[in-house]
Amino acid sequence: MNLKLVIWRQSRRDAEGRFVEYAANDVSPDMSFLEMLDVVNEGLIKKGEDPIAFDSDCREGICGMCGLVINGVPHGPVRGVTVCQLHMRSFKDGDYITIEPFRALAFPVLKDLVIDRSAFDRIIASGGYVSVNTSSAPEANSLPVPRMDAESSMDSAACIGCGACVAACKNASAHLFLSAKVSHLTLLPQGKVERSRRVLAMVTRADAEGFGGCSNEAECEAVCPKSISISNIARLQREYLRATLIGR
Repeated sequence: MNLKLVIWRQSRRDAEGRFVEYAANDVSPDMSFLEMLDVVNEGLIKKGEDPIAFDSDCREGICGMCGLVINGVPHGPVRGVTVCQLHMRSFKDGDYITIEPFRALAFPVLKDLVIDRSAFDRIIASGGYVSVNTSSAPEANSLPVPRMDAESSMDSAACIGCGACVAACKNASAHLFLSAKVSHLTLLPQGKVERSRRVLAMVTRADAEGFGGCSNEAECEAVCPKSISISNIARLQREYLRATLIGR
């Protein structure tokens, strides 16, 4: 396949960016999207040009680093996958593909397609953990957990913190990410002790980072590579209301 790529280039955080057009020729449909970018970068390096900066790590859909907006959709046109799992057979010969970074006040662009997602780390650090001393690992059956709670907790824990939910939201809300982190701890016995302090601290931190509010339009769920349900957002709102009423 021969493709035309329109890619956001920005030399540094405080520089002005612009879209630049590149040709991607002889692209195999079996390449992943990131492998295609690797080939384009090899050509740029051979010509003595600055390669396109983009994030990647595991390339197995686990780490959440490869956040790109492809033709206006975070992670591209295929639902339930990350960019590294997106293959070029999802496109047609001669396509124009626009590639840009996730756009949000809390995700500043560092260079080209690389963004700073450390705001998510600070939200986690504010309370997204269990600090109660539970000593050694208990016997598996000593803390019975209802099956539905266990499954809901595991579904929420699948969140990889990629930020696609923020990029898709017109308010740049982090509610899907935030609610997944709150849910997977609150539903389990070990997390209930700190449930009020946790949700208050994490919501306060998210507000301070500049994330917007949720208007319940479900764009976040539509682009989430792990199909995290927006039902978690309803749980987050209930937990936050409970915590403000209890006051602890």
